[in-house]
Amino acid sequence: MTMTSLRRFSSKQAKARMNRYVTLAQLGDGTYGSVVLGQRVDTGEKVAIKRMKRKYFSWDEAMSLREVKSLKKLSHTNVIKLKEVIRENDTLYFVFEYMKENLYQLMRDRDKLFPEALVRNMTFQVLQGLAFMHRNGFFHRDMKPENLLCCGPELIKIADFGLAREIRSQPPYTDYVSTRWYRAPEVLLHSTNYGPPIDMWAVGCIMAEMYTFRPLFPGNSEIDQIFKICSVLGTVDKRDWPEGYQLAAAMNFKFPQFSRTPLASLVPNANDAGISLMEDLLSYDPAKRPTAVQAIRYPYFKMAQKLGMLPSNSTSHLNLTQSGVSYDLPSARRWKQDSELEDLLGNAIPNAETHLQRALLNDRAKAGRPPAPPVLLSRSWGESKPSKHYITR
Repeated sequence: MTMTSLRRFSSKQAKARMNRYVTLAQLGDGTYGSVVLGQRVDTGEKVAIKRMKRKYFSWDEAMSLREVKSLKKLSHTNVIKLKEVIRENDTLYFVFEYMKENLYQLMRDRDKLFPEALVRNMTFQVLQGLAFMHRNGFFHRDMKPENLLCCGPELIKIADFGLAREIRSQPPYTDYVSTRWYRAPEVLLHSTNYGPPIDMWAVGCIMAEMYTFRPLFPGNSEIDQIFKICSVLGTVDKRDWPEGYQLAAAMNFKFPQFSRTPLASLVPNANDAGISLMEDLLSYDPAKRPTAVQAIRYPYFKMAQKLGMLPSNSTSHLNLTQSGVSYDLPSARRWKQDSELEDLLGNAIPNAETHLQRALLNDRAKAGRPPAPPVLLSRSWGESKPSKHYITR
Protein backbone atom coordinates (compact mmCIF):
# COMPACT_ATOMS: atom_id res chain seq x y z
CA MET A 1 0.00 0.00 0.00
CA THR A 2 1.30 3.42 -0.85
CA MET A 3 1.03 6.25 1.63
CA THR A 4 -0.72 8.40 -1.01
CA SER A 5 -3.78 6.17 -0.69
CA LEU A 6 -4.20 7.42 2.89
CA ARG A 7 -3.45 11.10 2.42
CA ARG A 8 -5.77 13.95 3.35
CA PHE A 9 -8.12 15.20 0.60
CA SER A 10 -10.34 18.25 0.34
CA SER A 11 -14.10 17.73 0.21
CA LYS A 12 -14.07 18.27 -3.54
CA GLN A 13 -11.22 15.81 -4.03
CA ALA A 14 -12.89 13.22 -1.78
CA LYS A 15 -16.12 13.46 -3.75
CA ALA A 16 -14.19 13.04 -7.00
CA ARG A 17 -12.49 9.93 -5.60
CA MET A 18 -15.81 8.41 -4.52
CA ASN A 19 -17.23 9.13 -7.97
CA ARG A 20 -14.61 6.77 -9.38
CA TYR A 21 -16.70 3.88 -7.98
CA VAL A 22 -20.18 2.61 -8.75
CA THR A 23 -22.17 0.37 -6.41
CA LEU A 24 -23.04 -3.08 -7.73
CA ALA A 25 -24.59 -4.84 -4.74
CA GLN A 26 -25.03 -4.78 -0.97
CA LEU A 27 -22.67 -7.26 0.71
CA GLY A 28 -23.43 -6.81 4.38
CA ASP A 29 -24.57 -4.55 7.20
CA GLY A 30 -23.15 -4.51 10.72
CA THR A 31 -23.12 -2.52 13.92
CA TYR A 32 -20.38 -0.16 12.84
CA GLY A 33 -20.68 -0.08 9.09
CA SER A 34 -22.16 -1.46 5.89
CA VAL A 35 -20.28 -3.03 2.99
CA VAL A 36 -21.11 -2.83 -0.71
CA LEU A 37 -19.56 -4.36 -3.79
CA GLY A 38 -18.17 -1.53 -5.88
CA GLN A 39 -16.44 -1.20 -9.20
CA ARG A 40 -13.97 1.34 -10.48
CA VAL A 41 -15.37 3.17 -13.45
CA ASP A 42 -12.01 3.58 -15.20
CA THR A 43 -10.50 0.10 -14.74
CA GLY A 44 -13.48 -2.16 -14.01
CA GLU A 45 -11.74 -3.45 -10.87
CA LYS A 46 -14.14 -4.77 -8.24
CA VAL A 47 -13.66 -3.58 -4.67
CA ALA A 48 -15.42 -3.85 -1.31
CA ILE A 49 -16.38 -0.45 0.10
CA LYS A 50 -17.08 -0.21 3.82
CA ARG A 51 -19.11 2.83 4.89
CA MET A 52 -18.75 3.64 8.58
CA LYS A 53 -21.99 4.60 10.35
CA ARG A 54 -20.36 6.96 12.81
CA LYS A 55 -19.38 10.45 11.62
CA TYR A 56 -15.73 11.50 11.61
CA PHE A 57 -15.22 15.25 11.82
CA SER A 58 -11.47 15.30 11.20
CA TRP A 59 -8.94 13.35 9.19
CA ASP A 60 -6.80 12.77 12.30
CA GLU A 61 -9.77 11.19 14.04
CA ALA A 62 -10.24 8.83 11.10
CA MET A 63 -6.55 7.91 10.96
CA SER A 64 -6.54 7.01 14.66
CA LEU A 65 -8.92 4.08 14.07
CA ARG A 66 -7.37 0.72 14.93
CA GLU A 67 -8.41 -0.71 11.58
CA VAL A 68 -6.55 2.04 9.73
CA LYS A 69 -3.51 2.06 12.01
CA SER A 70 -3.00 -1.67 11.60
CA LEU A 71 -3.80 -2.15 7.92
CA LYS A 72 -1.75 0.78 6.68
CA LYS A 73 1.30 -1.02 8.13
CA LEU A 74 0.43 -4.52 6.93
CA SER A 75 0.99 -5.56 3.33
CA HIS A 76 0.94 -9.33 2.94
CA THR A 77 -0.55 -11.99 0.67
CA ASN A 78 -2.74 -13.32 3.48
CA VAL A 79 -3.90 -9.99 4.93
CA ILE A 80 -6.71 -8.06 3.24
CA LYS A 81 -5.44 -5.00 1.42
CA LEU A 82 -6.82 -1.59 2.34
CA LYS A 83 -6.56 0.28 -0.95
CA GLU A 84 -7.62 3.73 0.23
CA VAL A 85 -9.51 5.68 2.90
CA ILE A 86 -11.88 8.45 1.85
CA ARG A 87 -13.68 10.96 4.10
CA GLU A 88 -16.54 12.73 2.33
CA ASN A 89 -18.95 15.01 4.21
CA ASP A 90 -17.72 13.56 7.53
CA THR A 91 -18.56 10.03 6.33
CA LEU A 92 -15.67 7.58 6.26
CA TYR A 93 -15.22 4.98 3.51
CA PHE A 94 -12.68 2.14 3.44
CA VAL A 95 -11.93 0.72 0.00
CA PHE A 96 -10.67 -2.88 0.20
CA GLU A 97 -9.67 -5.44 -2.38
CA TYR A 98 -12.67 -7.62 -3.15
CA MET A 99 -12.84 -11.25 -2.07
CA LYS A 100 -15.66 -13.54 -3.17
CA GLU A 101 -16.74 -14.88 0.23
CA ASN A 102 -15.65 -15.68 3.77
CA LEU A 103 -14.62 -19.05 5.17
CA TYR A 104 -17.92 -19.53 6.99
CA GLN A 105 -19.83 -19.06 3.72
CA LEU A 106 -17.44 -21.37 1.90
CA MET A 107 -18.04 -24.16 4.42
CA ARG A 108 -21.77 -23.52 4.65
CA ASP A 109 -22.30 -23.86 0.91
CA ARG A 110 -20.29 -27.05 0.39
CA ASP A 111 -21.82 -30.52 0.18
CA LYS A 112 -18.57 -32.29 1.04
CA LEU A 113 -15.94 -31.83 3.71
CA PHE A 114 -12.59 -30.33 2.76
CA PRO A 115 -9.86 -32.87 1.97
CA GLU A 116 -7.03 -32.68 4.48
CA ALA A 117 -4.70 -31.10 1.90
CA LEU A 118 -7.03 -28.11 1.65
CA VAL A 119 -7.35 -27.77 5.43
CA ARG A 120 -3.57 -27.81 5.67
CA ASN A 121 -3.17 -25.21 2.93
CA MET A 122 -5.77 -22.87 4.41
CA THR A 123 -4.33 -23.22 7.91
CA PHE A 124 -0.86 -22.51 6.55
CA GLN A 125 -2.07 -19.31 4.91
CA VAL A 126 -3.80 -18.11 8.08
CA LEU A 127 -0.64 -18.77 10.08
CA GLN A 128 1.47 -16.90 7.54
CA GLY A 129 -0.82 -13.88 7.84
CA LEU A 130 -0.75 -14.02 11.65
CA ALA A 131 3.03 -14.45 11.75
CA PHE A 132 3.39 -11.31 9.67
CA MET A 133 0.89 -9.38 11.82
CA HIS A 134 2.47 -10.41 15.11
CA ARG A 135 5.97 -9.67 13.82
CA ASN A 136 4.80 -6.18 12.88
CA GLY A 137 3.37 -5.54 16.31
CA PHE A 138 -0.38 -6.29 16.03
CA PHE A 139 -2.69 -9.03 17.22
CA HIS A 140 -6.16 -9.46 15.76
CA ARG A 141 -8.45 -10.30 18.74
CA ASP A 142 -11.38 -11.43 16.57
CA MET A 143 -10.21 -14.41 14.54
CA LYS A 144 -13.18 -16.45 13.26
CA PRO A 145 -14.31 -17.97 9.93
CA GLU A 146 -16.37 -14.88 9.07
CA ASN A 147 -13.22 -12.74 9.25
CA LEU A 148 -11.22 -14.96 6.89
CA LEU A 149 -12.00 -13.90 3.33
CA CYS A 150 -11.47 -16.30 0.45
CA CYS A 151 -11.43 -16.77 -3.28
CA GLY A 152 -12.41 -20.40 -3.00
CA PRO A 153 -10.25 -22.54 -0.71
CA GLU A 154 -7.06 -21.69 -2.62
CA LEU A 155 -6.53 -18.21 -1.18
CA ILE A 156 -7.34 -16.97 2.35
CA LYS A 157 -6.87 -13.46 3.75
CA ILE A 158 -7.33 -12.19 7.30
CA ALA A 159 -9.81 -9.30 7.46
CA ASP A 160 -11.77 -7.04 9.84
CA PHE A 161 -9.17 -5.36 12.03
CA GLY A 162 -11.66 -3.33 14.05
CA LEU A 163 -10.58 -4.99 17.31
CA ALA A 164 -6.86 -5.25 16.52
CA ARG A 165 -4.41 -4.00 19.13
CA GLU A 166 -0.72 -3.22 19.13
CA ILE A 167 1.39 -5.72 21.05
CA ARG A 168 3.37 -2.87 22.57
CA SER A 169 0.22 -1.17 23.89
CA GLN A 170 -0.21 -1.41 27.64
CA PRO A 171 -2.86 -3.52 29.38
CA PRO A 172 -5.47 -3.61 30.73
CA TYR A 173 -7.40 -4.65 27.63
CA THR A 174 -11.14 -5.16 27.45
CA ASP A 175 -12.23 -8.68 28.35
CA TYR A 176 -14.90 -8.72 25.62
CA VAL A 177 -13.02 -9.66 22.47
CA SER A 178 -13.67 -12.15 19.70
CA THR A 179 -16.77 -14.15 18.99
CA ARG A 180 -17.51 -16.43 21.94
CA TRP A 181 -16.92 -19.75 20.17
CA TYR A 182 -13.32 -18.75 19.37
CA ARG A 183 -12.55 -16.93 22.62
CA ALA A 184 -9.50 -18.10 24.56
CA PRO A 185 -9.92 -19.35 28.16
CA GLU A 186 -7.98 -16.44 29.67
CA VAL A 187 -10.39 -13.99 28.04
CA LEU A 188 -13.42 -16.01 29.15
CA LEU A 189 -12.02 -15.72 32.69
CA HIS A 190 -11.85 -11.93 32.28
CA SER A 191 -8.11 -11.51 32.03
CA THR A 192 -7.13 -8.01 30.95
CA ASN A 193 -3.49 -8.92 30.32
CA TYR A 194 -3.37 -11.03 27.18
CA GLY A 195 -1.75 -10.93 23.77
CA PRO A 196 -1.17 -12.81 20.47
CA PRO A 197 -1.77 -16.26 22.03
CA ILE A 198 -5.51 -15.52 21.91
CA ASP A 199 -5.23 -15.48 18.11
CA MET A 200 -3.51 -18.87 18.20
CA TRP A 201 -6.29 -20.39 20.30
CA ALA A 202 -8.78 -19.19 17.69
CA VAL A 203 -6.73 -20.79 14.91
CA GLY A 204 -6.97 -24.12 16.74
CA CYS A 205 -10.75 -23.77 16.90
CA ILE A 206 -10.99 -22.76 13.24
CA MET A 207 -8.72 -25.58 12.11
CA ALA A 208 -10.94 -28.17 13.82
CA GLU A 209 -14.00 -26.56 12.26
CA MET A 210 -12.49 -26.77 8.77
CA TYR A 211 -12.19 -30.54 9.21
CA THR A 212 -15.70 -31.14 10.53
CA PHE A 213 -17.81 -28.17 9.38
CA ARG A 214 -19.01 -27.70 12.91
CA PRO A 215 -17.68 -25.43 15.67
CA LEU A 216 -15.61 -27.20 18.29
CA PHE A 217 -16.84 -25.15 21.28
CA PRO A 218 -20.27 -23.64 20.44
CA GLY A 219 -21.16 -22.24 23.88
CA ASN A 220 -24.34 -20.23 24.34
CA SER A 221 -22.89 -18.12 27.19
CA GLU A 222 -19.48 -17.44 28.69
CA ILE A 223 -20.01 -20.05 31.41
CA ASP A 224 -21.33 -22.58 28.92
CA GLN A 225 -18.32 -21.84 26.71
CA ILE A 226 -15.95 -22.82 29.53
CA PHE A 227 -18.02 -25.99 30.11
CA LYS A 228 -17.75 -26.87 26.41
CA ILE A 229 -13.97 -26.38 26.49
CA CYS A 230 -13.53 -28.46 29.65
CA SER A 231 -15.74 -31.24 28.24
CA VAL A 232 -13.29 -31.65 25.36
CA LEU A 233 -9.91 -30.72 26.86
CA GLY A 234 -10.66 -32.00 30.35
CA THR A 235 -10.43 -29.96 33.52
CA VAL A 236 -7.15 -28.11 33.61
CA ASP A 237 -4.76 -29.07 36.41
CA LYS A 238 -3.88 -26.19 38.72
CA ARG A 239 -0.19 -27.05 38.32
CA ASP A 240 -0.48 -26.68 34.54
CA TRP A 241 -2.13 -23.26 34.61
CA PRO A 242 -1.99 -21.58 38.04
CA GLU A 243 -2.84 -18.19 36.50
CA GLY A 244 -6.12 -19.65 35.23
CA TYR A 245 -7.10 -20.71 38.73
CA GLN A 246 -6.25 -17.24 40.01
CA LEU A 247 -8.50 -15.69 37.37
CA ALA A 248 -11.29 -18.15 38.21
CA ALA A 249 -10.98 -17.43 41.94
CA ALA A 250 -11.23 -13.69 41.28
CA MET A 251 -14.66 -14.22 39.73
CA ASN A 252 -15.75 -16.94 42.20
CA PHE A 253 -15.77 -19.56 39.47
CA LYS A 254 -14.87 -23.23 39.85
CA PHE A 255 -13.80 -25.26 36.84
CA PRO A 256 -16.28 -28.05 36.02
CA GLN A 257 -14.87 -31.54 36.42
CA PHE A 258 -14.40 -33.40 33.15
CA SER A 259 -12.00 -36.00 31.84
CA ARG A 260 -10.38 -35.33 28.51
CA THR A 261 -12.11 -36.36 25.28
CA PRO A 262 -9.58 -37.42 22.64
CA LEU A 263 -9.55 -34.73 19.98
CA ALA A 264 -9.07 -37.41 17.33
CA SER A 265 -12.55 -38.75 18.15
CA LEU A 266 -14.08 -35.32 17.49
CA VAL A 267 -11.97 -34.55 14.42
CA PRO A 268 -11.60 -38.03 12.89
CA ASN A 269 -10.47 -36.80 9.46
CA ALA A 270 -7.30 -35.18 10.84
CA ASN A 271 -4.02 -37.09 10.81
CA ASP A 272 -1.85 -37.46 13.90
CA ALA A 273 0.30 -34.44 13.00
CA GLY A 274 -2.80 -32.29 12.59
CA ILE A 275 -4.19 -33.45 15.94
CA SER A 276 -0.86 -32.65 17.60
CA LEU A 277 -0.88 -29.11 16.19
CA MET A 278 -4.48 -28.49 17.27
CA GLU A 279 -3.81 -29.83 20.76
CA ASP A 280 -0.89 -27.44 21.20
CA LEU A 281 -2.85 -24.48 19.81
CA LEU A 282 -5.65 -25.34 22.27
CA SER A 283 -3.42 -25.32 25.35
CA TYR A 284 -5.11 -23.76 28.37
CA ASP A 285 -1.96 -21.86 29.30
CA PRO A 286 -1.36 -19.14 26.68
CA ALA A 287 2.40 -19.37 27.30
CA LYS A 288 2.34 -22.98 26.06
CA ARG A 289 0.64 -22.28 22.74
CA PRO A 290 2.98 -22.16 19.73
CA THR A 291 3.52 -18.82 18.06
CA ALA A 292 2.43 -18.52 14.44
CA VAL A 293 6.03 -18.95 13.26
CA GLN A 294 6.50 -22.01 15.43
CA ALA A 295 3.21 -23.50 14.22
CA ILE A 296 4.29 -23.10 10.59
CA ARG A 297 7.31 -25.29 11.40
CA TYR A 298 5.28 -28.16 12.84
CA PRO A 299 5.56 -31.63 11.24
CA TYR A 300 1.95 -31.19 10.01
CA PHE A 301 3.30 -28.93 7.26
CA LYS A 302 6.68 -30.58 6.80
CA MET A 303 5.63 -33.43 4.49
CA ALA A 304 3.57 -31.12 2.28
CA GLN A 305 6.59 -28.84 1.93
CA LYS A 306 8.79 -31.78 0.91
CA LEU A 307 6.24 -32.73 -1.76
CA GLY A 308 6.15 -29.15 -3.06
CA MET A 309 2.54 -28.67 -1.92
CA LEU A 310 3.47 -25.80 0.40
CA PRO A 311 6.23 -23.17 0.31
CA SER A 312 9.33 -24.63 1.93
CA ASN A 313 12.14 -23.21 4.01
CA SER A 314 15.59 -24.57 4.65
CA THR A 315 15.26 -25.17 8.38
CA SER A 316 14.22 -28.34 10.14
CA HIS A 317 10.99 -28.51 12.12
CA LEU A 318 12.33 -31.11 14.50
CA ASN A 319 15.82 -29.88 15.29
CA LEU A 320 15.67 -26.12 14.82
CA THR A 321 16.77 -24.34 17.98
CA GLN A 322 17.81 -20.78 18.61
CA SER A 323 18.91 -19.27 21.91
CA GLY A 324 17.82 -22.43 23.68
CA VAL A 325 14.27 -22.34 22.30
CA SER A 326 12.92 -25.51 20.71
CA TYR A 327 10.47 -24.51 18.00
CA ASP A 328 8.52 -27.76 17.93
CA LEU A 329 7.77 -27.84 21.66
CA PRO A 330 5.18 -25.61 23.38
CA SER A 331 7.49 -23.90 25.86
CA ALA A 332 9.43 -20.66 26.34
CA ARG A 333 7.38 -18.83 23.71
CA ARG A 334 8.58 -15.53 22.27
CA TRP A 335 5.89 -13.33 20.78
CA LYS A 336 7.59 -10.11 19.74
CA GLN A 337 10.82 -11.26 18.14
CA ASP A 338 11.94 -14.05 15.85
CA SER A 339 15.12 -13.31 13.94
CA GLU A 340 14.36 -15.91 11.26
CA LEU A 341 10.80 -14.80 10.57
CA GLU A 342 11.56 -12.48 7.68
CA ASP A 343 13.65 -15.15 5.94
CA LEU A 344 10.90 -17.72 6.43
CA LEU A 345 8.12 -15.53 5.10
CA GLY A 346 10.30 -14.02 2.41
CA ASN A 347 10.84 -17.50 0.97
CA ALA A 348 7.25 -18.55 1.39
CA ILE A 349 5.13 -15.66 0.23
CA PRO A 350 6.01 -15.05 -3.44
CA ASN A 351 4.95 -18.48 -4.72
CA ALA A 352 2.32 -19.29 -2.12
CA GLU A 353 -0.69 -19.05 -4.42
CA THR A 354 0.96 -21.19 -7.10
CA HIS A 355 1.83 -23.89 -4.58
CA LEU A 356 -1.66 -23.86 -3.09
CA GLN A 357 -3.32 -24.21 -6.49
CA ARG A 358 -0.98 -27.11 -7.30
CA ALA A 359 -1.88 -28.77 -4.00
CA LEU A 360 -5.58 -28.53 -4.82
CA LEU A 361 -5.06 -30.11 -8.24
CA ASN A 362 -2.88 -32.87 -6.79
CA ASP A 363 -5.46 -33.64 -4.13
CA ARG A 364 -8.30 -33.86 -6.63
CA ALA A 365 -6.23 -36.07 -8.95
CA LYS A 366 -5.13 -38.47 -6.24
CA ALA A 367 -8.38 -38.78 -4.30
CA GLY A 368 -9.46 -42.39 -4.39
CA ARG A 369 -12.97 -41.52 -3.31
CA PRO A 370 -14.93 -38.39 -2.44
CA PRO A 371 -14.81 -37.17 1.17
CA ALA A 372 -17.60 -38.31 3.45
CA PRO A 373 -20.63 -36.02 3.64
CA PRO A 374 -20.41 -33.46 6.44
CA VAL A 375 -22.05 -34.03 9.78
CA LEU A 376 -23.26 -30.62 10.84
CA LEU A 377 -24.10 -29.38 14.28
CA SER A 378 -27.54 -28.36 15.42
CA ARG A 379 -28.04 -25.80 18.19
CA SER A 380 -27.16 -28.24 20.99
CA TRP A 381 -23.56 -29.39 21.23
CA GLY A 382 -23.16 -33.02 20.35
CA GLU A 383 -26.41 -33.28 18.40
CA SER A 384 -25.61 -33.71 14.74
CA LYS A 385 -27.47 -34.26 11.53
CA PRO A 386 -26.48 -34.63 7.90
CA SER A 387 -27.33 -31.41 6.13
CA LYS A 388 -26.06 -29.11 3.44
CA HIS A 389 -26.69 -26.11 5.63
CA TYR A 390 -24.15 -24.92 8.13
CA ILE A 391 -25.08 -23.98 11.68
CA THR A 392 -26.73 -20.56 11.90
CA ARG A 393 -24.41 -17.98 13.42
